Amino acid sequence: MGLSTYILLTIALAPLVGCLLAGFLGRFLGRAGSHTVTILGVAISCALSFYVLYQLTLGGAGTYNQNIYTWLQIGHFNASVGFLVDRLTAMMLVVVSFVSLLVHLYTIGYMADDDGYKRFFSYISLFTFSMFMLVMSNNFMQLFFGWEAVGLVSYLLIGFWYKRPTAIFANLKAFLVNRVGDFGFLLGIAAVLYFLGTLDYATAFGSAPSLIGKTLQITAGTQWDAATVICICLFIGAMGKSAQVPLHVWLPDSMEGPTPISALIHAATMVTAGIFMVARMSPLFELSPTALSFVLVIGATTALFTGLIGIVQNDIKRVIAYSTLSQLGYMTVALGVSMYSGAVFHLMTHAFFKALLFLGAGSVIIAMHHEQDMRYMGGLRKYMPITWITMWIGSLALVAVPFTSGFYSKDAIIEAVGESHRWGSHYAYFCVMAGALVTGLYTFRQMYLTFHGKERFTVVEHHGHGHHDDDHVHHEPGVLEHAPHESPWVVTLPLVLLAIPSLLVGFFTVGPVLFGNWFGSAIHVEEANNLLAELGQEFHGSLAMALHGFTQLPFFLVLTAFAITTYIYLFNPAMAGKIKSALKPLWTVLDRKYWVDDVYFAVFARGGVKLGRLFWKAGDTAVIDDTMVNGSVSLIHRIAATMRRLQSGYLYHYAFAMILGLILLLGGYWFFGSGPIGSGLVGQ
Repeated sequence: MGLSTYILLTIALAPLVGCLLAGFLGRFLGRAGSHTVTILGVAISCALSFYVLYQLTLGGAGTYNQNIYTWLQIGHFNASVGFLVDRLTAMMLVVVSFVSLLVHLYTIGYMADDDGYKRFFSYISLFTFSMFMLVMSNNFMQLFFGWEAVGLVSYLLIGFWYKRPTAIFANLKAFLVNRVGDFGFLLGIAAVLYFLGTLDYATAFGSAPSLIGKTLQITAGTQWDAATVICICLFIGAMGKSAQVPLHVWLPDSMEGPTPISALIHAATMVTAGIFMVARMSPLFELSPTALSFVLVIGATTALFTGLIGIVQNDIKRVIAYSTLSQLGYMTVALGVSMYSGAVFHLMTHAFFKALLFLGAGSVIIAMHHEQDMRYMGGLRKYMPITWITMWIGSLALVAVPFTSGFYSKDAIIEAVGESHRWGSHYAYFCVMAGALVTGLYTFRQMYLTFHGKERFTVVEHHGHGHHDDDHVHHEPGVLEHAPHESPWVVTLPLVLLAIPSLLVGFFTVGPVLFGNWFGSAIHVEEANNLLAELGQEFHGSLAMALHGFTQLPFFLVLTAFAITTYIYLFNPAMAGKIKSALKPLWTVLDRKYWVDDVYFAVFARGGVKLGRLFWKAGDTAVIDDTMVNGSVSLIHRIAATMRRLQSGYLYHYAFAMILGLILLLGGYWFFGSGPIGSGLVGQ
């Protein structure tokens, strides 16, 4: 039994219908109507996504690959709208729709007092539609449409509170940094069309081996391998979307958007688009060991160095943002060692526990009257037991404690990098191993500062209406109008529903997904690069893998981080200040984020302004205004002034001019006609 085109169209279009209804008819539908139509649209997509996954896994359905609509045709080239739905697509659909549905539910509670309530629901439904178009596409053109659409909607969402200067700065930064990556991505797609003559996935991947031996002259006298150029250009697109060094700077700033956006964009959807894209392009990437080494080194650098910044952050959402950067680095490392299914597996498990952590942080922020600084929290576990327990579950999955879902995906990546012989793998192995310690440090520090220890806030009962976040009234830090309390059920229910897969999904899926060739033909790995085949010989089930994990170095590194943070934040809080003073130079480097933002701002932002000013003064003012516009006006003015002197208005001037003209006319006639020259000409 095959998959129905109508089911796939419904999955893609249901969120779009909800978006349009809430966006254009929101004033008639009201708040309840707006959230009902958008949640219903995403719920339909989610249910059908689970159905598609069931059909592909247990129902005997084969891969669906059909064009539905031809957009344009030029010669033999045509651009179509079509769907490629295999197990890779189905997994992405389930993850995206499930997390999106829970974020929609959560938003009812989080944005309850916000003026832009209906607009927000419209945006997040549009985001979900864009993501579906990206993951379901069967050609590069549609992939690029979805790619740009998620970028556009993320711009709208990050700057949702458009009266905040910081939010506007953040969404512009995200938009511009992503344009840098997208330029590379567009070049990669153009190179695919140039060398393979098609934008259709199946045709391109089928003829991919023809790239072997083909070269491209980029600079004079140097030949570049075609497959390497294509893959690196495509990966530059992924570096922008999936926030890899050095295009990572937009993601921490995007925390200026409302918390549901942090969960949606930075957990399951937009930032994972780059990982999904590289996995989808595995037949191309397998042709270029150089490109894979490039991917490996970039991912390893991101995994370790962005995680280190998370240790010095005090904003609860920014800690999780840097943790996202680090985990995306782990996924990229997996791609770099040809372990595409491992990368997608970590993408899936990470989506659940990271969405849980972001939504848990949002629950804390609501309780703390929109205070995000962890230095003014502490002791919240007695006020918010559900948030506390679910966030601990998410944290244990993040640090990869055996038996949690994060362990199965992250441990497999570390093992695979250790087995790899690809150039850069030794450096990557050090980074992912050190990253385990770093992850433990910032994660446990965050949990202790937020939920444990002494309360570092004071409650001043205020009998009036409190302010919600969209009022943008910032209270004195650490002073609350009401005691914190557990969030309403629309906030806590998504936390519980995300905590379950964060704990269990890895245990039940690691065997088939990683070692059972679950993705089939959706992912292509050359025999020589197949690390999972080697690791699979040592795999004896989920239980044995977890028990073995207790004896491995990553677990002892996490245990070390747990011991250090427990001692400092529970028993000797003054120690944190002493460590900071002792390691002041290192702390400064991390606090300034290696000065990458400062360099970008000085060179590109200020440099761009100076370049613009130069063009304005030299080009616009000097050439166009002064020379072309004002210069031509001045010339006409001078000619007119000269001519005006001839128009005196005196009769004798005009009579003199007529006589002078008549003399010149007669003289000319005599000279050229009947005079010496004229007669000579006639004689000849």
